[in-house]
Amino acid sequence: MIKFIKYQIKYALPIWFCILFTSILPDNRYSIRIRGFLVSIFLPNKPRNLTLGRDITFLGIDKLFIGNDVYIAKGCWINALGTVIIDNEVMLAPYVIIASTKHTFLDGSIYKGGSEFKQVRVGKGTWLAGHSTVVAGAAIGKGCILAANSVAIKSYPDNSLISGVPASVVKELK
Repeated sequence: MIKFIKYQIKYALPIWFCILFTSILPDNRYSIRIRGFLVSIFLPNKPRNLTLGRDITFLGIDKLFIGNDVYIAKGCWINALGTVIIDNEVMLAPYVIIASTKHTFLDGSIYKGGSEFKQVRVGKGTWLAGHSTVVAGAAIGKGCILAANSVAIKSYPDNSLISGVPASVVKELK
């Protein structure tokens, strides 16, 4: 219980207040920088030049490591309960989902199964296009593009165009 209270005071509540109080600001070049600056103060590794759109959800903030010069657009949902590492210069388009947990079955039921936690990593200079999803255990290399509406489920090499459900490498980027 004490660990939960410390987490709430150190991470969850300050970030929630920052996002709440800046939610009235429009998503323009100034307000996304203000929102990012305020939130970055309370993130574990204190990233520089973080820019954030509105309506973002962070879970497991103490295991969320965001690099410098990262942009996270409107409506993104990041579950870092199993650790999420977002390297420098990564861009997340609107409504990207990153989930470091997955549901498991027990006696043929998800309801009874619980959750499994696995690390997710997004490499430097990568772009996750709108409505794409990165699931527990996936690792996206440096300089990649994950196409819109794609679901990344495994490890992908550097400089790849990744697309599909489930996602696969379409071509190498130069």
